[in-house]
Amino acid sequence: MSDTYNSNRPAAGKPRSPKTWDFMETTFVALIAYAVFLLTAGFGVSIILLVQYGVEDLSPSLYRAIAMRGHWYGAALIIAFAPTLAVLWVAIQRAGREFTEYLALNWPSRNEMLLAFAVTAVFLLDRIEFCLRRLSILRYRRRSWRIVCLLVGGCLAGPIMEEFAFRGFMFRGWSESFLGPIGAIVLTSALFGMYHTQYDWPARFWIFLFGLVLCVFAGVQIRPG
Repeated sequence: MSDTYNSNRPAAGKPRSPKTWDFMETTFVALIAYAVFLLTAGFGVSIILLVQYGVEDLSPSLYRAIAMRGHWYGAALIIAFAPTLAVLWVAIQRAGREFTEYLALNWPSRNEMLLAFAVTAVFLLDRIEFCLRRLSILRYRRRSWRIVCLLVGGCLAGPIMEEFAFRGFMFRGWSESFLGPIGAIVLTSALFGMYHTQYDWPARFWIFLFGLVLCVFAGVQIRPG
């Protein structure tokens, strides 16, 4: 009786079968990650601004205007970076996959890197003047921490988080769903443009086109799960 009972019990510590989250599961996790991003970024910056300016001095319109300044927006990205990626990490672990493998974090070849840098440079030409102007203003105010927040948040934390979410997690799940790679490229790029609410519609369309190019590079690294 005891031997029969033990033979029917599942093996302790049996590893979870590796899988790729389907379309709805990927969408659900992405929404959770976005909610965590909004909450942590908004809550973190709100505390900083309220401490600096005071509750009574911040109307909703004034708060938004201040929060969207380059250095404060960079600070929000830095604050939200770890919690947002933690959501993706937990989901990938639940799928029984390695984080780097699921997101296709493969080191590109030299030719792929050169092509990516060249295309990115072409797409970002229109932003160079804007970035230099912002850095000039920050330097004039002699606040080095503002430059650090802008550069670390806008050039490291934000882009890494976006690539892991859009061209990594979402593209992986959606490209292996009914959408296929082409549908996943279009959808992730459209959402990538919509996500940048700080810009007007022409700028969002430009970001959508840039997202298409980034997805092509990401698709080269993705391997079926």
